[in-house]
Amino acid sequence: MTPHSDQTAKLAIVTGGATGLGLACSKRLLQLGYRVISLGMDKEEDIDHPLYSYERFDVTDTAAIAALAAKTEGLDALVNAAGIILHEGRELTSDGFKKVMDVNLGGTQELCFALQDALKARKGAVVNFASMWSIFGSGRNPAYSTSKGAVLQLTRALAAGWGGSGVRVNAVAPGWIKTRMSVAAMSDPERAGPILKRIPMGDWGEPDDVAAAVCFLLSQDARYINGILLPIDGGYSIA
Repeated sequence: MTPHSDQTAKLAIVTGGATGLGLACSKRLLQLGYRVISLGMDKEEDIDHPLYSYERFDVTDTAAIAALAAKTEGLDALVNAAGIILHEGRELTSDGFKKVMDVNLGGTQELCFALQDALKARKGAVVNFASMWSIFGSGRNPAYSTSKGAVLQLTRALAAGWGGSGVRVNAVAPGWIKTRMSVAAMSDPERAGPILKRIPMGDWGEPDDVAAAVCFLLSQDARYINGILLPIDGGYSIA
């Protein structure tokens, strides 16, 4: 699992790190010189880099998480980007609701708990992926909204609890960013028009807009920032 070169580089673990916003974060962290362990159930492309490794990984698999923690003595950055959303009314069923909660909230919580000693050993930083739906409700996706609201509260609780150990925990709230998760809304003129009209900047976000903010929160430039929710939405949430 561990990349094979430069063991002196800072270490980052990114869940959902080979698709969408997680992939953008992995790439930017590599540019910054981190060793990156990317974990997820899917990947969009192969990255050939001596500091990068990918492993198929289920964030709801407690045994796999325990094995990861046992191999990780020190950790500089944890990015919890793994998440799912279910459409066509599936989140309005008990099974669908539970599935989304298990991945989005449960996976984030389990990784944070399992890797807390490794983070404390390096005074590392965590960035969790909340959402604009941490602020709003969604009639289409109640499980996604609930899970992301809970991720925000988990972030605040861990920030309060771990700050004294030198571990900062923050969250980002991406808005309408060009990813596979948003393509359905962006390609539907009836939905896309009103959304764009509400965004003060008048455009969709790019994955690297999110990655840049994540890497800032992980950096020493953000050394006194702890427990925040940073919207990355072009102003959607204030319009």
